[in-house]
Amino acid sequence: MWSAWFAHKLPNKLETGYIGVGENEEVQLFYFFLESESSPEEDPFILWITGGPGCPGLSTILLEMGTFVIDYANCNGGSTALKLNEYAWTKAANILFIDEPAGTGYSYAKTLEGYLTNDTLSARQTYDFLRKWLIDHPKYLENPLYIFGESYAGIVIPLVVNEVYNGFEVGDKPVLNMKGYGLGNPITDVFADINERIPYAHRMGLLSNKLYQSTRVNCHGNYVNVDSDNDLCLNDIEKINQCLDRISKNHILDPWCGDSLAMKQDVLSLYMSSSVENPVDFLQPVVARKKKEWCRDDNVRLANSRANDKFVQKALNVPEGTIKQWIRCNKSIVDSTPGPSGINPYIKNVETTVGYHQKFTNKSARVLIFSGDHDMLAPHISTEKWIESLKVPIKSDWRPWFVEDQIGGLVLELLATYNVLNLQV
Repeated sequence: MWSAWFAHKLPNKLETGYIGVGENEEVQLFYFFLESESSPEEDPFILWITGGPGCPGLSTILLEMGTFVIDYANCNGGSTALKLNEYAWTKAANILFIDEPAGTGYSYAKTLEGYLTNDTLSARQTYDFLRKWLIDHPKYLENPLYIFGESYAGIVIPLVVNEVYNGFEVGDKPVLNMKGYGLGNPITDVFADINERIPYAHRMGLLSNKLYQSTRVNCHGNYVNVDSDNDLCLNDIEKINQCLDRISKNHILDPWCGDSLAMKQDVLSLYMSSSVENPVDFLQPVVARKKKEWCRDDNVRLANSRANDKFVQKALNVPEGTIKQWIRCNKSIVDSTPGPSGINPYIKNVETTVGYHQKFTNKSARVLIFSGDHDMLAPHISTEKWIESLKVPIKSDWRPWFVEDQIGGLVLELLATYNVLNLQV
């Protein structure tokens, strides 16, 4: 399948395909399945949901923790080289990556109505997808099931987990061997996560004490819902945007790269995207800069270029004509002009999932919340606050977490099987 793109033999099984969901299976959700490289019969089975909404599983595979990742150092002239990932999660787990909702990655709908969805419907369709996939692949039904994801999946995954528990109560088949879930830098409470970006920027030394204190007082600690007549607050926020203009909101230590999309958004933008405003730009070779510094968007462009290759799409069993273009994060799902129904294809109808986490503390699920300390989009300080609000007793207080004798972050364990990990990345 990857012979034109990947010179190595894969150490594990790779499968792609579609699962139909909806009343008439009008929504066709695409998946990548990567089997564990160790003991696939016994290792955990992870359903992975990438954020967005509108970001596909292939981007997580190629840019983060798949069996193979982009080998940026050996890409030239727009060609995309891959290499085996020594830190792949598939070394210890079977992972099913889903493109959800319709319009994400290679997923599509057979009807216009099939593209209309929201947080709760998307979660329901993801749950139906999971059950149908496991019916087709019964050998994995006994594996410990975990649902993992990042960013906006912090909204969707608790809804999916809730569907699983509701399914237990009504007798849905097959019975899922649900063991827990994990969230990376999750959007959990939309208001709180956005509102904490300014305090986070101050704590990281990106804002002066004078400007931060002025903004805190003039905005009364509310930086999201600002009164249009509050000129003092608005002026302070404008100054903050100027200070952070060349700071990547996805990773504050990323280099300034002029054309980098992560640098172009205000700190209080509702959702920051790593997709280009003009998707065609992603199909162009990476242009050499005066300084050959790495830029996050370079990897994204390389992923986009190859994912749109017709030969690759044919090898992945993507029906011709079902998608116009594979995009790293399809902003049009949430940002497009309202259609004939008067609504956008995707409606964000859930503002917070903290209540679901509170509910799950009474379950036997194991939970891992992990956050990098350089992410301004979903600041770890916001995540820590909602976890504290659960008022779960502490099993083991914050302590250093090591990787090969080097400190990698801090870890906190709670009695309700919650593990909280702050990573230094």
